[in-house]
Amino acid sequence: MTSFSDFGLADTLNRALTDAGYETPTPIQTQAIPDLLKGRDLLGIAQTGTGKTAAFALPILQRLAPGRPAQPRRVRALILSPTRELATQIAESFKLYARYMNHMSVAVVFGGVGHRPQEDRLKRGVDILVATPGRLMDHMAAGMVSLESTEIFVLDEADQMLDMGFVQPVRRIVKTLPKARQSLFFSATMPKEIGQLAGEMLFNPVTVSVAPTGTTVERVEQRVIHVETAAKRRLLLDVIVAEKPERALIFTRTKHGADRVVRQLGQDGVEAAAIHGNKSQAQREKALASFKAGSTPILVATDIAARGIDVTGVSHVINYDLPNIPESYVHRIGRTARAGASGIAISFCAEDERPFLKDIEKITRQKIPAEDRRGTIALSEKTDSSERGERPSGKRPQPRGRRPVAAAPASAEQQRRDAMPAAKARQPGAAKPSHAAHGKPGQAKAPQRPAHRDTGASEETLGRVGFLAGRDGMKRKSATDDRGSRNGR
Repeated sequence: MTSFSDFGLADTLNRALTDAGYETPTPIQTQAIPDLLKGRDLLGIAQTGTGKTAAFALPILQRLAPGRPAQPRRVRALILSPTRELATQIAESFKLYARYMNHMSVAVVFGGVGHRPQEDRLKRGVDILVATPGRLMDHMAAGMVSLESTEIFVLDEADQMLDMGFVQPVRRIVKTLPKARQSLFFSATMPKEIGQLAGEMLFNPVTVSVAPTGTTVERVEQRVIHVETAAKRRLLLDVIVAEKPERALIFTRTKHGADRVVRQLGQDGVEAAAIHGNKSQAQREKALASFKAGSTPILVATDIAARGIDVTGVSHVINYDLPNIPESYVHRIGRTARAGASGIAISFCAEDERPFLKDIEKITRQKIPAEDRRGTIALSEKTDSSERGERPSGKRPQPRGRRPVAAAPASAEQQRRDAMPAAKARQPGAAKPSHAAHGKPGQAKAPQRPAHRDTGASEETLGRVGFLAGRDGMKRKSATDDRGSRNGR
């Protein structure tokens, strides 16, 4: 197929594709669309940025167009997505392709926003519903929607569903679907558990694979920089200054880490924003819109949000932390080199991350060019301890803005008591000394406050973080970081 008109799509769809500038189908579209138009089940293995949304959206619209609109509280086609951002983008694509199909309704439901508007929309019935698993199950439990008459079911980004713990919710949703349906299953990788899930969902499917499992985008220039953990902050600034990225996406392993990187970049005069599961929906949409528009050139994200970031023009992907799941590396660097462009992926690798690098090179079947910067970047003790939330040894920290208060000189009476044995120094009515405080043998010492470490376990308790502007006259902005709702609920 050399043109979308070769698929025999309706004139309304071809007009919409022409308006959107679509000319030549991608490989996955060429392989998938003909079989999907025949009603076949499909197992698609495709990297991000290959055009798979159009590969399943166009046949769905073509097949549903002649039928009757959805009945109240019913859904004709259901697309499950792991994240809010991806669900929103899929719904936007459907609306783009169906712009001349006035009778075709498209809706999206996800967590992090109010239930009532979504309930009102579901009550009227929806032809095409894009949803995250958690919020969809909420609406089903409340009786707002039923899937008993759903004709087409699509599971997108199945491997990320596995990573986020959504496999069992997906199975429960699938059980409510009619057996006589068309099912589509898309995944960038195919681990054993995902293969089993596909076997449960699909009937005699056609398999479409546009890239071997674990391969990375060919147009991405990849390199690794070995560095100490405490030197990553300075290295990141050096890379940004040297590379001058037009639009950079930085990945951290934890939500706490993403906020910390944004804060540090702001202190170093670089404007950036963070996007992760602890952000409210409004904050995430604002950060992503600003990144797309180019007003915020750097976006710091976690893997949870990675696949919802479909932005053209990302020149650099920087792995501030290497992912502990090697498949996530493929998804991360797939955010650049999209739509035929080239891109650069730079990964920082500390000593404790070397096993992660080994796993990445194994699954991608390549040796990533490496540079050793260990020992070449000055390590700041103050920076290192503040990043980890640890207390410097030796002195108790004083409150900011206050000078240490000297202890008052002891009175003559106090000096006399201190010189007396402890038993004689006690007066009637005086409190007994604490054995724990004095370390008497056989008594437990008072528990010491443990130093906080960035394990990601306390991400739910984050306080204020912000979108920090640079030094050169740029206004600093701040935003209150909401207690996170579960991504996809």
